[in-house]
Amino acid sequence: MLKILKSGLQTTVQDLGRYGFQKYGVIVSGAMDPYAHRLANLLVRNAENAATLEIALVGPAVQFDNDGFIALCGGNLSPKIDGKQVDLWRPIAVKKGSTLTFGAPKTGCRCYLAVSGGISVPEVMNSRSTYLRAEIGGFHGRALKMGDLVEVNPLPPEQLAAFYKAISKETDWQVLAPRYSAEPVIRIIRGRQYDLFDEQSKRRVFTEPFSVSANSDRMGYRLEGTLLSLKEPGELISEAVAFGSIQVPADGNPIVLLADRQTTGGYPKIGQVASVDLPLVSQLKPGNRLRFQEISLEEAQQLWMEQEQKIRQLKISIQLKWEEWK
Repeated sequence: MLKILKSGLQTTVQDLGRYGFQKYGVIVSGAMDPYAHRLANLLVRNAENAATLEIALVGPAVQFDNDGFIALCGGNLSPKIDGKQVDLWRPIAVKKGSTLTFGAPKTGCRCYLAVSGGISVPEVMNSRSTYLRAEIGGFHGRALKMGDLVEVNPLPPEQLAAFYKAISKETDWQVLAPRYSAEPVIRIIRGRQYDLFDEQSKRRVFTEPFSVSANSDRMGYRLEGTLLSLKEPGELISEAVAFGSIQVPADGNPIVLLADRQTTGGYPKIGQVASVDLPLVSQLKPGNRLRFQEISLEEAQQLWMEQEQKIRQLKISIQLKWEEWK
């Protein structure tokens, strides 16, 4: 059981998303930083799609009512357990009664808390993700608040045995974190309507910086800076959009669509963020700047395959490390 002593800015239950229902107008939702979510679960021997807590910018205070393991991955929000600073990207043994708190953000803005056994909330349309606007999924369809009690699945017996061996010593290993930055270079491929934009816009999108507007959320990041324009005004038929689609509405300010994106969109898409760089975008805060770099579809696919290969290798390495505790 997790007891929420303080809510934080926005703490929600998320998994990898609600797939198969977009044709009915139901959005995917899920973790904004899927890489951090997956690695946090792997570090505590959960399935990659197990529910985690997504903690945004100002973290909560969470008390653990059972012995077990946790992992914190994603943005560094200065986590502490019982007042002692702890590292991210590694498994951490926590005792019953321990309290996790957060301080000032150092890098990124979203941290993922995975608990061994997995967070137990009801599935809604095959997912435990929270969609706040529709108030579905997660913990009663809302962000966590003070006094909430969040169920956690029981710790498997083999992990409980490992816990008692690990609790007396600090883990001396961790996995490599992405290179989160307040000014990242984000790789994108050309969007379906790229050729509808004027030559100046097609040049500027890859040469000029953009900043994240304060009017941004889990649905999308609104970018400010360089205005982008079509060769000729026109209306488009709405079509499917994806995580990382870069739409350009009539005001010329691009919008990068994120986890809570709509199912379809009618604005022209000048680009599509490569999947491997979605975590870098999702960890940006309002006021942060980014630049776009063009790559081909083939390059984006190759980068994704290399990342998946690294994750498979990490799974094997993590399993071997856990074997040392048996």
